[in-house]
Amino acid sequence: MWRVPGLLCVHVARKSKFSGPWNRPAAFMSTLLINQPQYAWLKELGLREENDGVYNGSWGGRGEVITTYCPANNEPIARVRQVSLEMGKILVEGVGEVQEYVDVCDYAVGLSRMIGGPILPSESKQRRPGHALIEQWNPVGLVGVITAFNFPVAVYGWNNAIAMICGNACLWIIAKVLEDNKLPGAICSLTCGGADIGTAMAKDERVDLLSFTGSTQVGKQVALMVQERFGKSLLELGGNNAIIAFEDADLSLVVPSALFAAVGTAGQRCTTARRLFLHESIHDEVVNRLKKAYAQIRVGNPWDSNVLYGPLHTKQAVSMFLGAVEEAKKEGGTVVYGGKVMDRPGNYVEPTIVTGLDHDASIVHTETFAPILYVFKFKNEEEVFAWNNEVKQGLSSSIFTKDMGRIFRWLGPKGSDCGIVNVNIPTSGAEIGGAFGGEKHTGGGRESGSDAWKQYMRRSTW
Repeated sequence: MWRVPGLLCVHVARKSKFSGPWNRPAAFMSTLLINQPQYAWLKELGLREENDGVYNGSWGGRGEVITTYCPANNEPIARVRQVSLEMGKILVEGVGEVQEYVDVCDYAVGLSRMIGGPILPSESKQRRPGHALIEQWNPVGLVGVITAFNFPVAVYGWNNAIAMICGNACLWIIAKVLEDNKLPGAICSLTCGGADIGTAMAKDERVDLLSFTGSTQVGKQVALMVQERFGKSLLELGGNNAIIAFEDADLSLVVPSALFAAVGTAGQRCTTARRLFLHESIHDEVVNRLKKAYAQIRVGNPWDSNVLYGPLHTKQAVSMFLGAVEEAKKEGGTVVYGGKVMDRPGNYVEPTIVTGLDHDASIVHTETFAPILYVFKFKNEEEVFAWNNEVKQGLSSSIFTKDMGRIFRWLGPKGSDCGIVNVNIPTSGAEIGGAFGGEKHTGGGRESGSDAWKQYMRRSTW
């Protein structure tokens, strides 16, 4: 989803061919999920059959009118002007994502009391007695945020909460909270759409900082457009993340961690584990345990609280999944679990395990946003650390070991080259108090905690 301030919408939103009320046959409206009893909660959230997708102090929008579809059954949800209502995330993850936004707001409030610049000794004291150097941090101004479909609330929250306590205007919507505190809702504006809106944000000099979360391919385009106008960008892009389990690893931790990291959000996280390196002495046992664990995954309607695995986002994602499985086979891999589309409505695919590939196979070095886990054998620490680092992305990584010396080598300059370096926990997930982001083709940006706030401000020395 592309989010942009309402002011820009006047210039970039396409005028819909539908003027006034949208005329649709009664039969079409009756098939919308929003009109079905089991989805009555959608109307309780304030949604209607026809929804505006732009907020700049009031709801409106003149962009293209689209029908949004539920990935769990591919049935139409409602009609919206440039906005997507659903990505198919299971209930517990959806609730957790909203809670994360609440938590980062709480964190940001505390952080707002601690932002300050240092006072530095001046070399010119002899010429100017009493002179000192002071660093002053000021807001950049307008922060544009482009977020991906898989974390529409949390990723925006990381940017929004920190940017606002730094004094910036932001581009989404928490209007009720703002207006209750006598602030204009328009300082958190929203619009949703496609590449045309994102391009306008990247090129518009009024957007002082553009934060982009998405694929490396699109991120490169965004970075070039922003740099062309000497703007600031914050990039959080792809991840081809690895878990490494050594011979001394606790397998009762390795198996559930690999399972959660590989199939959580149906493999549609930037921190999803896509590569699993197992010491040759434990490889076969771990693969067998994983296959048994995969067989117990509860698949179904993502709004069912007992379900742990939902659909892929779109039909195109299903095609991409199938293409990656076939390519893995061509390159010498063996599908030991899954690999097929499920025989049920919606965009469901089987969580998949592939063994037998070379660590540097082309498909292994390609980030496929789907639940495919490539498993490898390794012999020693030196080679597997190198394999972890040989992909272009550098987001998240994990090792499982009891060797303290190895842990510190993993954390050091000859260890993982990723932005997130874990020990005995999965690659997925992050704590709001730490800076979230990665290196290399992941973009180098940092969001949420630590000193990530500095990216939303400009520094003056006086």
